[in-house]
Amino acid sequence: MASSVSTHGQANPAPAPPLQRGIVKMVLSGCAVIVRGQPRGGPPPERQINLSNIRAGALARRAAQSLPDTKDIPDEPWAFQAREFLRKKMIGKEVCFTVEIKTAQGREYGMVYLGKDMSGENISESLVAEGLATVRREGIRGNNPEQARLCDLEDQAKAAKKGMWSEGGGSHTVRDLKYSIENPRNFVDSLHQKPVNAIIEHVRDGSVVRALLLPDYYLVTIMLSGVKCPIFKREADGAETPEPFAAEAKFFTESRLLQRDVQIILESCPNQVILGTIMHPNGNITELLLKEGFARCVDWSMAVYTQGAEKLRAAERSAKDRKVRIWKDYVAPTANLDQKDRQFVAKVMQIVNADAIVVKLNSGEDKTIHLSSIRPPRLEGEEKIKDKDKRFRPLYDIPYMFEAREFMRKKLIGKKVNVTVDYIRAATETGIVPAFPERTCATVTIGGINIAEALVSKGLATVIRYRQDDDQRSSHYDELLAAEARAIKNAKGLHSKKEVPIHRVADISGETQKAKQFLPFLQRAGRSEAVVEYVFSGSRLKLYMPKETCLITFLLAGIECPRGSRNIPGGIQVAEPFSDEAMRFTKELVLQREVEVEVESMDKAGNFIGWLHIDGVNLSVALVENALSKVHFTAERSAYYKTLVSAEEPARQRREKIWANYEEKPTEEVAALQSEEKERVAKYRPVYVTEITDELHFYTQDVETGAQLENLMETMRSEIAAQPPVEGSYAPRRGDFCIAKFADGEWYRARVEKVESPAKVHVFYIDYGNRETLSSTRLAPLPPAFSTRTLPAQATEYGFAFIQVPQDEDARADVVDCIVKDIQNTQCLLNVEYSGAACPHVTLQFADSKDDVGLGLVKEGLVMVDVRKEKHLQKMVTEYLNGQESAKSARLNIWRYGDFRADDADEFGYRR
Repeated sequence: MASSVSTHGQANPAPAPPLQRGIVKMVLSGCAVIVRGQPRGGPPPERQINLSNIRAGALARRAAQSLPDTKDIPDEPWAFQAREFLRKKMIGKEVCFTVEIKTAQGREYGMVYLGKDMSGENISESLVAEGLATVRREGIRGNNPEQARLCDLEDQAKAAKKGMWSEGGGSHTVRDLKYSIENPRNFVDSLHQKPVNAIIEHVRDGSVVRALLLPDYYLVTIMLSGVKCPIFKREADGAETPEPFAAEAKFFTESRLLQRDVQIILESCPNQVILGTIMHPNGNITELLLKEGFARCVDWSMAVYTQGAEKLRAAERSAKDRKVRIWKDYVAPTANLDQKDRQFVAKVMQIVNADAIVVKLNSGEDKTIHLSSIRPPRLEGEEKIKDKDKRFRPLYDIPYMFEAREFMRKKLIGKKVNVTVDYIRAATETGIVPAFPERTCATVTIGGINIAEALVSKGLATVIRYRQDDDQRSSHYDELLAAEARAIKNAKGLHSKKEVPIHRVADISGETQKAKQFLPFLQRAGRSEAVVEYVFSGSRLKLYMPKETCLITFLLAGIECPRGSRNIPGGIQVAEPFSDEAMRFTKELVLQREVEVEVESMDKAGNFIGWLHIDGVNLSVALVENALSKVHFTAERSAYYKTLVSAEEPARQRREKIWANYEEKPTEEVAALQSEEKERVAKYRPVYVTEITDELHFYTQDVETGAQLENLMETMRSEIAAQPPVEGSYAPRRGDFCIAKFADGEWYRARVEKVESPAKVHVFYIDYGNRETLSSTRLAPLPPAFSTRTLPAQATEYGFAFIQVPQDEDARADVVDCIVKDIQNTQCLLNVEYSGAACPHVTLQFADSKDDVGLGLVKEGLVMVDVRKEKHLQKMVTEYLNGQESAKSARLNIWRYGDFRADDADEFGYRR
């Protein structure tokens, strides 16, 4: 990983950078480290610090698995040696550092010293002195002693032929990295459980690491034998949800093993998963994780542990006894429950398949309750392997599962029940994932009827048989056995000899073609009956249509509901305020209830849009009334518009929830209406693009006035050459117009933006749009004959119309690089489309082909479309959206993993 920094450009160094301290967590390359703070109640914050003024070689990078045409990138010569030099010197050590420059993208560059103050070893100097890094001389100032010393050290290293300056070119320093092993089991067996030297390169979670095996440079994933730490679960939408203490366990392992020299005993390789034990001079991490309550024993891999399984069991018992970390809520199986937790009344919120319910406690919390001692319908024998290529949906594909769920739904949903807890069934483990989480098993009654007994008597569940000494069973176990005997005698349900009921339920969610065919039918039907099967968000639901026997995704019409968190390139988009409250409100009101829906239309993803009614309540109106949604402008043409507006006004006046920070802006609303009424005017004029910023704004010069600028600059420079300014005589002030000597040695008109010190003056070149930090000795007063009165500033700032600037740093950098190659220092055609907060937004065309530059970015999948609402712009917006759809279909760039904006969720515990 190479790093670079230059004093020329848009970086804004902080005044008198303060000395900061931290501990080196990781060395990314020979010129970049990650520094963390001290942990206080959890994993500490961390920062990436890039070393100023030097560059080390880039480390090897594996080709993207999703792009088959890409190739692995090898180490640059001496890159790994530079990384190792820093790793051995710095990892886990306390350092101090100063941040000299922070770029607009947030990258920080500075100097790093070993120890608590600047008297310690200067890391940059050490690298250069050993010939492991080069000095970036293009940004060197002659009056900076630190930079001058780096240059001297580099010259000395060259003279001594150290490192990269040695003869031979450095090809022998490039590793032959092996990212995969053809036969992992044979590889593990060939080592005969002998310790292998290794470096821990990455910690995925507390018990899974990526290690570089030496000396052959195999990069392998190792799972610790005998234990399992809390993990980071990947949700259906791609988001990672940490289990409790997952982050702490990961930090515990990271702080002790990451980039440390260790020995690993590779013990087994079941199902392509390499199991091993990591030995560090300070101890065995497996035992430490258990002892500190960061891991639990797992039987399936305990058998291959070579260091004594009894030690692991003892460490886990110690953590349980002290109730630390993952065991903080541990209760021994024999411990008695409090009476209030043993018997309580709760409201049923959801039926989970056919043997469990989700109830809402008086405290407002949700709790899953399993019915004691019964087993729901399940596939047996050959039925399990039939149609294995077909997507398995337990609710519809397991015989009698749907009937059992419907019996419970109609009997219980939305009603209060009596719950008597019979036992707590501990989580069981099979493989590397829990087969069952911990279960609270109880007898649930309503109106004196035992629901489990009713299910068994109808042949919709069977009774579990226990060992004689197992007292973890229902308190009404005998009644359950008697009910099952009756069901068998009467050939009810599961015990019937008749053909099992088949439910052919078509899921047309996201099936655009099927949805189009189905839409006219639903529109003509008016109000249709439905059951809400799943709630994705406050306004997005999955419905089961009983008459049509199909599943659809349904979006509430007429409202704008807060959106939940979702995956985006580079991370997770934070949920909008009150999105969780909106989803909870919708769940409590309609989940698994029978409702009526009116379908009005569908979106291009195949989701139906319309109105949902439950017991005479319009859900869209209810969300607006409770200040959990706003009225959307599309509601204007609906019959419910007046009702929605009437519901919104009181909520807005109360200033609660989504309206808490509401401020009326009548002037802007009038301006918006006026802008919608006008027609789009296309008057393209020729411009010359001079500068492109990291925010995807650009500066242009009018071609018509280009000759005037050239004449002015030529005359100004002649005058300056005849009467050169006195160096250092000019005292710059913020806002002054001046002349500045650029890197090419020529003088240009500029404006002072900030004065940090005489040596650091930030200027903006008013005719070209670029910025620079200069010494005041390179500045002089602007002669009056060449002021902005003679010729106005020629650089005008614009933004691209109809384009969203990517939030992800790498994605934005890709766009900027593409734009720089295509249009910087070229003539284009420009048309202003609408005003923006900082500058006008325009469309730009190539002068020769007349192709739209912004539309080209959209079609290449580099940016998303900013959908404008003005009527006169809709033709342009449609053209851009069509371009976006083609990029999505081709999975180009930001769309390479599909539409990351779409909501997704697990249904019934199975991935979509």
